[in-house]
Amino acid sequence: MSTTPAAPLPFPEYHLRGELVTDEPSFYTQLGRILDAPDGYYGKNLDALADCLRGGFGPEPPFTLVWHESMTSARVLTRRVAGGETGDRSCFDAILDVLRQGGVTVKLH
Repeated sequence: MSTTPAAPLPFPEYHLRGELVTDEPSFYTQLGRILDAPDGYYGKNLDALADCLRGGFGPEPPFTLVWHESMTSARVLTRRVAGGETGDRSCFDAILDVLRQGGVTVKLH
């Protein structure tokens, strides 16, 4: 009797409402809330976000983040952040870099 292996389960998917992101602190608040992280904490800056993605603070990658109204968020996450392959970039782009480097699939809508 042969058995067929079960299909792998899809990675969890979380939905971020970009219209609720009004500044950097609100991004981290919303992210912690939708990920159901302990005490709603999933970072408060880029370094802390990278730490959370390494584990121990809620869901660990791989997972998918569907960012609805992402361009609304991009318009408020404009602070310039040093670093990256292209030099300075917006906070929005830096967040995307950290998430993707941490193993998160980000879908912008």
